[in-house]
Amino acid sequence: MIKQYRYAEISIDDIFHRTEEKTDVADAVAEILADVRKNGDEALRRYSERFDGAKLDVLEVTAEERVAAMAAVDPELIAILEEVAANIRAFHEKQKRTDFVITEKDGVVLGQKIIPLDRAGVYVPGGTACYPSTVLMDTIPAKIAGVGEIIMTTPAKGGKINPVILAAAEIAGVDRIFKIGGAQAIGALAYGTESVPRVDKIVGPGNAFVAEAKKQVFGRGSIDMIAGPSEILILADDTCDAEVVAADMLSQAEHDKMASAVLVTDSKRLADAVSAELERQIPLLPRAEIARESIDNCSKIILAESMTQAVEISNEIAPEHLEVCVDNPFAYLPQIRHAGSIFLGKHAPEALGDYFAGPNHTLPTSGTARFSSPLSVDDFIKKSSFTYYTQQALEQVGEKIVRFAEEEGLQAHGKSVSVRLEKGGTL
Repeated sequence: MIKQYRYAEISIDDIFHRTEEKTDVADAVAEILADVRKNGDEALRRYSERFDGAKLDVLEVTAEERVAAMAAVDPELIAILEEVAANIRAFHEKQKRTDFVITEKDGVVLGQKIIPLDRAGVYVPGGTACYPSTVLMDTIPAKIAGVGEIIMTTPAKGGKINPVILAAAEIAGVDRIFKIGGAQAIGALAYGTESVPRVDKIVGPGNAFVAEAKKQVFGRGSIDMIAGPSEILILADDTCDAEVVAADMLSQAEHDKMASAVLVTDSKRLADAVSAELERQIPLLPRAEIARESIDNCSKIILAESMTQAVEISNEIAPEHLEVCVDNPFAYLPQIRHAGSIFLGKHAPEALGDYFAGPNHTLPTSGTARFSSPLSVDDFIKKSSFTYYTQQALEQVGEKIVRFAEEEGLQAHGKSVSVRLEKGGTL
């Protein structure tokens, strides 16, 4: 049964269960990455056979396989995927940045140039799972950013990829797809092999091996984040329906046994009712065993003195998903400072964001919403600044630069300016 606490009875650090299981995977991952770096495709084939039971002559998904996947998927589901993709595009188009130029001073041109990444890698978990939402959420912002080429990797159990994954990739605009998963896929994307091109950034969720691999290859390129277990925090008052709140908590609890679902409320009645509803609903779930562990070990109900305090608690926790399940959610929105994605009102369950609405569902976990953001178009661009001065403009400020350089003890810096001043207009 879920545990209840008054706010003063528990520390902020203990409200969400943010200590992952101790997994000794670093050495194993390092070995896999070194193998892929040295042996390329040969290593990828070995690991695909070992972990996925896939004996692959060709690692890349063919054009014929992609066409066949589109034909194999229910047209109704295709239509839903296309609608979701349109929603994601509409939202992320608003994130596009533009170049700017500043010419306010005579003889001076300053500016910023927005440059998309040349190549991005999207990792999609596979095996028995099927996550077309990950394909859409992680690919579409890259396409909008103008990334030159998008490479997707996903495990192929028995050599086959779920056609829904391939259909989502077609709809999202993935350029190339490879039948590889795990740490070996991250290595291939980071280092490149005979078949898999090296990418500039790797995005997408995965298990402990994938997360560790992303951590170890960081610096060869960029990564989106190291995601922890999924989290939801629900702010709810006495007007809320306990059955609905419990269902929303379980929508995260069913992810895995380390997921956290927390209710913060000023209503003891609601707290007790939600606790009872959780006990009623858990046995009805196909993933009841996972949800049970999550609710009993990693989830909590916190009683606040007021909804104002409840918002303060939420800000201290900085949850991945935040539901503001009240009648007037916009009254609280200005006070919310730290959350990955915010769901406002009684008709906006977290699943709406996972699958359909348009805002990205790749979100900061483990309190990192204090300083980081959801995956966006910004993740797939870089910015270069540029500076132009005429001779006359440099002469106006040159002595100031020399003085500044001397203050820092960097005479050569100053000399690079003074030598130009001495030469006047002879350059």
